[in-house]
Amino acid sequence: MPPVYREDAHPSRIGWELPPFYCPFERHLIHPKAAELEERAVAWIDSYGFYPDATERAWGLATRSAEFTSRIIPYGDVEPMLLFAQWNYWAFATDDWQDSGHSAARTASVADHGARLVRTVETPGCDLLPPGPHTAALNDLVARTHAMLTPFQLRRFTEGIRDWVFGAACQAADAERKRMPSLNAFAAMRTAANGSRFTLTWCDVANGIDLPPDVLYSAPVQALTDAAGFIVSCDNDLMSYNKDDHQEPWEHNLINVLAQQEGCTPRQALPSAFAVRDRSVSLFVRLRDRLRRNADEQLVRYLVSLEHWIAGDTEYHNVAPRYTSPRNRNELPVEGASYDITWSDAPSDPSAEPLPVPALAWWWQQLDASSD
Repeated sequence: MPPVYREDAHPSRIGWELPPFYCPFERHLIHPKAAELEERAVAWIDSYGFYPDATERAWGLATRSAEFTSRIIPYGDVEPMLLFAQWNYWAFATDDWQDSGHSAARTASVADHGARLVRTVETPGCDLLPPGPHTAALNDLVARTHAMLTPFQLRRFTEGIRDWVFGAACQAADAERKRMPSLNAFAAMRTAANGSRFTLTWCDVANGIDLPPDVLYSAPVQALTDAAGFIVSCDNDLMSYNKDDHQEPWEHNLINVLAQQEGCTPRQALPSAFAVRDRSVSLFVRLRDRLRRNADEQLVRYLVSLEHWIAGDTEYHNVAPRYTSPRNRNELPVEGASYDITWSDAPSDPSAEPLPVPALAWWWQQLDASSD
């Protein structure tokens, strides 16, 4: 069933049929307890009265956070996955607040709320956020997270929250000034705004992956991790474009950034967007193969987890009602809508050269470093 939109909805700038996605990883994986995870996560949401009415609840559940979790962690332990899914439902609600409206105080509001959020995660009970269902749910998440994670895992998770807040504040500042960033500036910040470390902490916990810090934070592994986060961010930008194309000024999105850079329409920028994405996937594959040559069992599992994140995220966006029947074109989410994406066995841009993006050039530099 194709994407759904009202007959009187404003036309899409890019259309509803996307080019094939280059994805040389195992696909169509989903955790066998996905339905159980969703049921338990929704029961938790309802226990806090998370949404003010039935319409908001419908759109909140349309994020399908439990399915997202089940697709990117197809073999993980259920209890960490449940907590991660609940964090995602909560984070989507916060992200939507950050993306709504463009008042003069918007950047200050995002930065202030973000700083209070980070301290709440680091210091449970600090009482920095206003009372209400959202804060009560957050306090529950924080308490259970502190109980479940090791100190190192908790530090990584908190860094992920801080990255997300930092990226959101930077995006808000550009939007407030009605400024579209350059491709280089956009690429430098995109994985932070995407909350990559927020996600990957839970992938590691649920999968039982425990890389030593010297391995996890080595330049080649961090380059591969950033590349995975950027690819996931590109796919989000491609499949969330129609959800946000009512915003003024235009949203900071890979397509809009390239349209500005190339002086063309968003539809005309689509091939360039896929070229950026696909060349990043090609880099990921080459660097993954280099790292795998001398990898121990834990690192191999981490590399596979990154593949699951990329493939599972793409398949999640393909079917989540949040994207396939977007709110700016529908009164309620529509079950069964899908982008019906197709797959490609080859990149749309076969070049092995580094992308002409200085902020990303260090990824390709690790191809030589990782072979030492």
